[in-house]
Amino acid sequence: MPYSGEVMPTSVEESSSLPLDQIVCGDNVAVLSTFPDACIDLVVTSPPYDNLRLYGGHTWDVEGVAQQLWRVIKPGGVVVWVVADATVDGSETGTSFRQALRFMEIGFRLHDTMIWQKTTFSMPCVSRYHNVWEYCFVFAKGGAQVFNPIEDRRNTSSGRTTAVTVRESDDSITQRSDKTIKEYGKRWNIWICDSARNDIDNGNHPAPFPEALARDHILSWSNEKEIVLDPFNGSGTTTKMARETGRRYIGIEVNPDYCKIAETRLAQQLLF
Repeated sequence: MPYSGEVMPTSVEESSSLPLDQIVCGDNVAVLSTFPDACIDLVVTSPPYDNLRLYGGHTWDVEGVAQQLWRVIKPGGVVVWVVADATVDGSETGTSFRQALRFMEIGFRLHDTMIWQKTTFSMPCVSRYHNVWEYCFVFAKGGAQVFNPIEDRRNTSSGRTTAVTVRESDDSITQRSDKTIKEYGKRWNIWICDSARNDIDNGNHPAPFPEALARDHILSWSNEKEIVLDPFNGSGTTTKMARETGRRYIGIEVNPDYCKIAETRLAQQLLF
């Protein structure tokens, strides 16, 4: 059943039972099954999809992960699910759509469908336009409790005064009084982000995602000291950026080689 109600904070006892600020090497469903209910504030992750890469021969139970995330995410918490589709026999698989619909069947709200637009493409396309983006599905358990909008989009009409109509969090429409347009406004939900190849410490992981992408989702959907989880931790981008933004973190990764990469990245001294 979909959740509706107030946010219930994790108790001290529940927090102490979690592997906080650690990388756990193991199967994500098995590890998540040991977590208490409603203990995680935010999930930022990018699951393997469509067998595009072998990842050491490991397989994953994405359905099991989705069920566990519904259980462990707090009411009002958010799951950011970064995913795309392979092209097989001339057709995109639609895996991303099926996963999004499954999350909604479980009970999550599809709070926002965002796009991560890359600045390069990995493989030229002969019969279609080059593929340079992935979905960032933002699922919420009930209404998203936290939203810290990043305001770095330059307004071309800054300084002008205009009447503003806005959509409130309950989807109602409000006509607000005249306001002066600021120099910078809230981002749109297409984020342009350089390739992770510019993050020089992500080791030999075959598909890391950019630090900036993980960082900006963490800043948007959580507050300092809250708990950020990545159940497909890979080379540890989410856990690294959670630490650097003042959050607690948990990473789960089945491949011990990738766990070592993540631990190495976390061992680096923070630069301020």
